[in-house]
Amino acid sequence: MATSQTNAGQTVSAEKTRGFRRIVFASVSGTAIEFYDFFLYGIAAALVFNRVFFPEQTPLVGALLAFATFSVGFIARPLGSMVFGSYGDRLGRKRALMISLMVMGISTVVIGLIPSYGSIGVVAPIILTVARFLQGFALGGEFGGAILMISEHSRPERRGFWASWAQAGGPIGSILASGVLALMATVGGDEFFINYGWRIGFILSAVLIVLAFFLRRAVEDSDVYHAAQKERERLEDTPLKHAVKRYWKPILLVLAATLGEKATYYVFGVFSQTYLVNVQQINREDILNVFFYGSFIWFLSMLAGGWISDYIGRKKTSLLGFAVAIIWVPWGLGMLTGDAVTITLIATVVFVGLIAHGIVVGGQAAMFSEMFPTQVRYTGASLGYAMAAVLGGALTPIIGTAMLEQTGSITPVVIFVLGTIVISVLAMFRIGETGRRRLQDIDSYQLSGKKPAEQAAAENHRMN
Repeated sequence: MATSQTNAGQTVSAEKTRGFRRIVFASVSGTAIEFYDFFLYGIAAALVFNRVFFPEQTPLVGALLAFATFSVGFIARPLGSMVFGSYGDRLGRKRALMISLMVMGISTVVIGLIPSYGSIGVVAPIILTVARFLQGFALGGEFGGAILMISEHSRPERRGFWASWAQAGGPIGSILASGVLALMATVGGDEFFINYGWRIGFILSAVLIVLAFFLRRAVEDSDVYHAAQKERERLEDTPLKHAVKRYWKPILLVLAATLGEKATYYVFGVFSQTYLVNVQQINREDILNVFFYGSFIWFLSMLAGGWISDYIGRKKTSLLGFAVAIIWVPWGLGMLTGDAVTITLIATVVFVGLIAHGIVVGGQAAMFSEMFPTQVRYTGASLGYAMAAVLGGALTPIIGTAMLEQTGSITPVVIFVLGTIVISVLAMFRIGETGRRRLQDIDSYQLSGKKPAEQAAAENHRMN
């Protein structure tokens, strides 16, 4: 009898392990593909779109216009976070994630099929802008849902590491995007790449989206979510209204904490590409190869940040990454402005910048889900994160390229990025430590009437 009970227990444990791994794999694959689509646009905007959709402008002005369409995706992200976040809090994370995946896939394929400016004139950049808006709208619902799907299924003591896997979908998407474009640039040469090669990467998205869609169909929402649904039904407000009305301070803290992280990535991952190709006249294929290999380092640094955060805390881990960024932003970008810029130097600057960013993101991966009760977790975490993407992600390459065109200097963008990092550091201290919280406890604090700011004090977390 005892043996039978033991075997039954082992079977249940094995099923839970397999089920959790399936959830992680489905979340990561979906996030990777959505970020593949999103980053594909960013790389193409830096290297190609100025010639395809804005050919009548100078290289830097064309790049600035391309980044303007790039920024539309970020502007759409808060709207997407509101719609998908509220939907995911009311009807399930799984449903919201599957819909966002399909919207992203369709809009990305459309981008790959848009005729050039030379073929249809001003209609081409208009279609490009609309498709980019839909990309941002879809991604606004992806981040919160994918991380919450993992966080709500994982154990508190390992939540940081496993949640970082959802964040690491970004580097995986970058590896795919830069790898496909690098292959197209190498195989066909510059003329082929400008006319046809870049389009292949966008059209390939259709295959990847279908694969991720079927993977996500196999997962289910967590017990934590289903338990909270009974209480959510008692709320008179929608998840969006309830989150904004009662949790506006945590939402703003998420925005502030993420601001510097976004600016750090986009100055090394997007702006630097434009600067190196258009100003330093570095070969396009070499730049794509640097970012292809850099994405592997970026991926590992995110997982390392998540793993470390389970031992020393989310706050300390994120502050460590920000400390590296504060040193490396002026130093690293300064090295790229010299007369003897080699591929080795470029790789060093980019790799260290991505490591700093990866540590920050890994440290923050689970933190935002630990700041909100389940009833509004999707909405609150997604909304703050998406608004930071507008200010830190969209503005960094635009400001950098505009100031570069006007002054010929990268100093303004360095000052801008350092300013965002300082804001994020202050926000991290205000948030404090959130690690090892039981998500059920956060819900119980909600039901007991305590405000979010009282939750951390009530827990007296041992990592503080």
